[in-house]
Parts: sequence; structure tokens; C-alpha cells
Amino acid sequence: MATTRTAAEQQVAELLRAAKDALGLSVSFLTRMDGTTQHLEVVDSDIPFVFREGAKLRQETTFCQAILDGRLPSVIPDVREFPVAMALPAARFPRLRSYVSVPVTLSDGSMYGTFCATGLTTDKGLSKRDKVLMEVLASAAAVIIEPGILAQARRQEIEGRLVPLIEAGGPTVVLQPIVHLATGRRVGAEALSRFPAEWGKAPDVVFAEAHSVGLGHRLELLALERALDHVAAVTGYVAMNVSPQTLMTSECAALLRTLPADRVLLELSEHDPVEDYDAMGAVLAGPRAAGMRLAIDDVGAGFSSLRHIVLCSPDVLKLDRSIVDGISTDRVLPTLVAALVGFAHGNGRLVVAEGVETEEDAEVLRALQVDYGQGWHFGRPGPPEALEVIDDALPDAPERAR
Repeated sequence: MATTRTAAEQQVAELLRAAKDALGLSVSFLTRMDGTTQHLEVVDSDIPFVFREGAKLRQETTFCQAILDGRLPSVIPDVREFPVAMALPAARFPRLRSYVSVPVTLSDGSMYGTFCATGLTTDKGLSKRDKVLMEVLASAAAVIIEPGILAQARRQEIEGRLVPLIEAGGPTVVLQPIVHLATGRRVGAEALSRFPAEWGKAPDVVFAEAHSVGLGHRLELLALERALDHVAAVTGYVAMNVSPQTLMTSECAALLRTLPADRVLLELSEHDPVEDYDAMGAVLAGPRAAGMRLAIDDVGAGFSSLRHIVLCSPDVLKLDRSIVDGISTDRVLPTLVAALVGFAHGNGRLVVAEGVETEEDAEVLRALQVDYGQGWHFGRPGPPEALEVIDDALPDAPERAR
């Protein structure tokens, strides 16, 4: 018996115990069949050391496979009556003499494995009614194990995409211009990660998937490294995104020490919680003292927290596109943006509006005294060489908050 079981495995073990007790047999077990190997996943046994969880058998040599193939019936009261059964290894050791096996089928119709019970003695009382009981218990086992199977399949699919990309150096990073709204002059650019189009997934979804399988920090750090590759090739500042969780890693702290600080605007998403503001401030203290600026991204996107903004003491607030796009035709959005601009300017912060798609929206944002704009109206994300060269880039860039 396994020393440690998951909650799902323990529930399956209880079903196996119920099957074993109801049929009066010595052993019951759940198997996984992968096409070549039978894996004993969960076992309830009165025979120590004979049936072990984690044991593997050649699938073609098992009673279960012979039953699935139709060469044996699902219920076998006396193994000795079936030459096919007696020819199998388990008829010799551990000398099985009675057997019941039914398939475990998942909701999509695929077969996971088998739900079985067996004994070392014959049992003439086994009948089709016992098969029905086993089928009911096998269905219950399928319901219990399926969420874990789906989670494992999801993990394998995500890792299958991300691991090769990470090993190849991370995402492709493109740059989108950020302009001074009053003059139309480019002051910087945001570094944006891009992933293979065939994935059909937005960057924020990919990063969330990466974090869900333990690859998020590495992927974010590689995105920062690829963004840094562009700093020497462009004028103006470069805005780079990082989550608070990745920011707190020792690897990120080491990377921040290598930044050309006065050329970088580090963006923290407002969506992500910060567990320890003092610890985050300590990580940022050196780079900010060296000239790095800090922005809170996605302001106004639904998780808006003025406490988050106040305690992070950012230099820049980046307004989420959800409160920017269409502002010229909306009656409420100008009031909301005006309030955020007033708050930011009153505390010595600058404001960047993301998602500016039309001149009409840009005009309203200018009238509301938003400092900078970013969006397709000013330029789509692209390679560094597509950006306008700035002769004197830094004076219009966001300055450190006092």
C-alpha cells in the first residue's frame, strides 16, 4: 500500500475496499492502461507484498487486457475453466483463481484503465450482478480521477509548448511607441512579448499558463532579457513588464542590477496582489535610486486599488485600454479619466493612456491633460528599427516621483 495518497486516490481506495468487501475477494485495484503497460494506480489488498501500488505489468500479458480483447469474460468465478487465463503469468504467480474486471471510461469516451477485484481461490458465487456493481463503482472512480487527468494533460500540453520556447531564449519582443500627447513626439516605447501565432493565445494568457505550471518566473525573466536586448538599439526609454511575484525572486533582483536604470520604466500590473510592500520596496530601492522609473499598469481595469498605487509610489500611472478606447463617444469615461489624472498630477505622477486607437480619442485625452499616449493610432508593435529616432529623448521621459 502506498504510504502517501492524494485525496482522489484515497476516495478511489474507499471504492476499491467497498468492491473487495462486497465480492468477498482478496484484492481490488485500479489500473491505468497506456497501450503497452498496465500500471497499478491504487490497490486495496489483504495479501501483503503481492499487489503493490506503482507496479507495472506488460499489458498484453494481463487478465485485464484479455478481458478487454474479448478473449475472457468480465466475471471469472474459476480461472481454471479458461485455458486462455491459465496461460497467463498471473495464473501461475500469484496463482489467481477468480477475477472480475470492468473498464474505467472517462467522460469523452476514452478508456483510462480497469477497475478489478481478484482472489487466490475460486468463487462460484461471482455473477453478472457483481459485474454491474463493479461498473457502478468504476464509473464513480472515473468521476473522481478525471479532474486530475485533465489537469495533468493540461500541464503536459503547456510544458510541451513552453519548454522548447524557453530553451530557445524566450518570447519574441517587439516595441510599441509611446508619445507625448501635446506634441506627438515619441518619448519611449513599451516592450511587448509575442508568442507563436499558431498557439492562438494572448500574451497575458501565456504568462498565466506559465505561472500555473511553475515556469512563469523563468518566462518573465527571459522576456525582460529580450527587452533589454533592444535598449541599445533605440532612443528614449523602454517600458518593461514584470509581475510582483517575479519581481521578488532573487533572479529578478540580480537582473535589475544590470539595467541601464535611467533608460527603463518598469511596469507592475495592478491586477496582481502584492503580499509585502516593504519587501518589494527594498528590491526596487537600488534600481530606483539609480534612475529607474516605476509604473503601475492597467489602472482602472477592474481591480483598481488606490492603496496599491500609494504604497508602490510609482512615477507613472498607465490607464488601461478599457477606460481609454472609445472615450470620445462615452459620457462616463472622461469623468473617470479626469479624476485619475487629477490624482496622479496632484501627487507628482505622470499618466500614460494605453489603447489609443483614434484621433478623436487622442484629442479628448489631450484635453483631459493626459501626458502620454500609446496605441495603434501612434504605431503598432514592431521591430526597433521601425521606431522614430529621437535626437533628444530623455527630457520628455517620465521623471522620478518625489
